[in-house]
Amino acid sequence: MSGRKLIRLNGFKQSTVSHAAVGAWRHPDNQSHRYRELDYWIETARTLEEGLFDGLFVADVLGVLDTHGGSIAGTLKQGVQTPSTDPLLAVSAMAAATKHLGFAITVSTTYEQPYALARKLTTLDHLTGGRIGWNIVTSALESAARNLGHETQVPHDERYAIADEFLEVVYKLWEGSWEDDAVVLDRAAGIFADPAKVHPIRHKGRYFSVPDAFLSEPSPQRTPVLFQAGVSGVGRDFAARHAEGIFIAVHRPDLARGIVEDVRQRAERFGRDPASLKFFAMATVVTGADDAEARAMHDAYRGLISTEGHLARLSSILQLDLSKLDPDQPLEYVETQGIRSVLETYTRLDPSRRWTPRAIGEFLGIAGGGVEIVGGPVSAADQLERWFDEAGIDGFNITDPMPLRTFPDFNRHVLPELRRRGRVRERYDGATYRERFRGAGQPRLPDDHPGSRHRELGRLNDAQDLTSA
Repeated sequence: MSGRKLIRLNGFKQSTVSHAAVGAWRHPDNQSHRYRELDYWIETARTLEEGLFDGLFVADVLGVLDTHGGSIAGTLKQGVQTPSTDPLLAVSAMAAATKHLGFAITVSTTYEQPYALARKLTTLDHLTGGRIGWNIVTSALESAARNLGHETQVPHDERYAIADEFLEVVYKLWEGSWEDDAVVLDRAAGIFADPAKVHPIRHKGRYFSVPDAFLSEPSPQRTPVLFQAGVSGVGRDFAARHAEGIFIAVHRPDLARGIVEDVRQRAERFGRDPASLKFFAMATVVTGADDAEARAMHDAYRGLISTEGHLARLSSILQLDLSKLDPDQPLEYVETQGIRSVLETYTRLDPSRRWTPRAIGEFLGIAGGGVEIVGGPVSAADQLERWFDEAGIDGFNITDPMPLRTFPDFNRHVLPELRRRGRVRERYDGATYRERFRGAGQPRLPDDHPGSRHRELGRLNDAQDLTSA
């Protein structure tokens, strides 16, 4: 090994037809329509594990994309996040086909109940042997609110307030309700779990009331690895408090470095080790045996991209109907109920450039606004290394514009070169997803994480009962 910082890798997908590369499904060899088949996911997981990826990061949405022109027509035509399936349900099968790969699944705090979600994620953490991560989102679609029992969306900042309390509840359930030695499995005495070591959490807050003990015994990690992707002002604070992995999607390394440094500083103010936060930049890598082959493939994919489909997707992300704007008039920042960090990317993050809707739609291309790498083994490795080092990140979430081809190509062409340079791992260390972050033998939250503060919850509650008595 070179001694230089290793590049961490996650695969990045969504259980739908068009994800980052809107329109690439039209390529005759594209397999994205197979998102509904179990073998598609199993093969993907096996490929990522062969490449020694940390995990598979799966995006998700809970509503149709109907903001652009007030209709779902544009998104249906390109299969943009509609139709889609629930990514949680494929995890067990992928885990059964692998031994080391982690699974970071997107679930919203706005439309779930913490008691129920805690059990789902604990179940998966048990079944996978500790390989579950949770990408925490607050959801930004009006259609999701409308179809999940709300008259309108919860305001942006309040969604994060709900998420903060949601996390407090699940920390109490995962970290505090069951003591480490609560399960005794004493057949002779007839005691499976010691009642004295299982505690009600007695949570009564503004948004949630969860009085009782957790329904599940502790899993290998207890708390899944926590990811977060929002980098608006309130989103950065949320990430700095809670996240272990942070997903960013920007097209220049200097923009990425600004985000990384800002969130690390916030984390330090919250009493956390800033180096414990790992940042992953969204990247699309088109590669082949040499530069010419990679460029030819890129040109073929690029020729199929739907600019209108990209704008339809972006309209819903921003909750701003771009079809109503002059396509050649620079976009201005407004306070929307959508994902504000994305709007900031095209209005505030880069003062040297003024983005118009037309320019954004064309720019999104096959990379969806993230890093775009095109080249043979040496060139692609050079570009990834340069971006990684300049941005100060910890790794990449690699997108999959040509499912069942993009990841195998990356493994075949780019990984051997990165491995030769000592920039990626040569073996897995540890059994759990968190051990990819913290090192072998460290499957639990670090002591400076806010979730760890709830480990003494049961004893504190018991002591309070004795005092009250």
